[in-house]
Amino acid sequence: MTVPDPRPLSLDPECVPQLEARAIAPEVGAEIAVALKALAEPLRLRMLSFIAAAPGAQACVCDLSALTDLSQPTVSHHLKVLREVGVLTSTRRGTWVWYSITPAYRGAVTTLLDTFAPAVLEAAASNPHTSGLTDIDAALEHLATDLAGRYPSLSSDLVLTITRESYASLARSATITTHLLPLTERFARQRLSDLTRDRVSTPQQVLFVCVANAGRSQLAAALVTHYAGDRVTVRSAGSRPAAEIHDGVRSALAALGTAPEAYPKPLTDDAVRAADVVVTMGCGDVCPVIPGVRYEDWQVGDPALASPEGVAAIRDDIDVHVRGLLATLLPDLPMPALSLPTTKEIHP
Repeated sequence: MTVPDPRPLSLDPECVPQLEARAIAPEVGAEIAVALKALAEPLRLRMLSFIAAAPGAQACVCDLSALTDLSQPTVSHHLKVLREVGVLTSTRRGTWVWYSITPAYRGAVTTLLDTFAPAVLEAAASNPHTSGLTDIDAALEHLATDLAGRYPSLSSDLVLTITRESYASLARSATITTHLLPLTERFARQRLSDLTRDRVSTPQQVLFVCVANAGRSQLAAALVTHYAGDRVTVRSAGSRPAAEIHDGVRSALAALGTAPEAYPKPLTDDAVRAADVVVTMGCGDVCPVIPGVRYEDWQVGDPALASPEGVAAIRDDIDVHVRGLLATLLPDLPMPALSLPTTKEIHP
């Protein structure tokens, strides 16, 4: 099976040269990422700051070992990593090895310690919810390893990239990071399933897109699942996803039996490529147009600030559209009248 290219699509092919001219070359990005990954370890950053502040900007390995209670071989390993990417250089004097910052990296290290580090601390202080897990990279690598075993047709590097991108996308709008890793696992698994979808052997797939993915698109997805079950694969996404589902909508979703599983997700090209039908609901023209995909635009109200009665009315309006859609996808599907608790029962 040919795996679709996961890179973002452009609505206008003439824009591609202009966009590529603004970005660094792929090989340059890969080389920079190697150095950044080497620096993305707390002890290595402390070692680097110690060396930068030491007299003559050099430090003995014995002094660097005093920064931690780790064994000497472990300390030497961290120093070796920094040396292999070119950040540090070493010289032996007698029985000890001395480390200093490579001349080509001195300006970059100064920027890292004097400008970037304070900015990170200031941002973390102003928004403590961005701190996330203390060792998120290791957790994501472990998650990616598990996911790679489920999707053998994809390279482990691609699975790791999708996993990290999924975490970063969800973290941008998250206000509480407690459940961010489980949500990342679900979102990454969804994206990987979209990448490897075999249209011949899988149910038809529908993608609902609105702005926040916290109201209309969630209700539409829940209604399709309510009627069709696993006969239709449903996705929903937002062009600017909210931090959480709207309170009034969450109650309506609970009546449909999907509230605990619902969470806002960003729109990805993977989901658009995998869809047979894309339904937009007030999200503008953010969806890329893919040949062979059917598009519909539903003009329905936004339940963000609606009363319980307003949410119920919007749900009923979406229900009419959903019934019409399913009649074209599954003509034999029985769709009895929607029987749900009244707004007073949902909102006592």
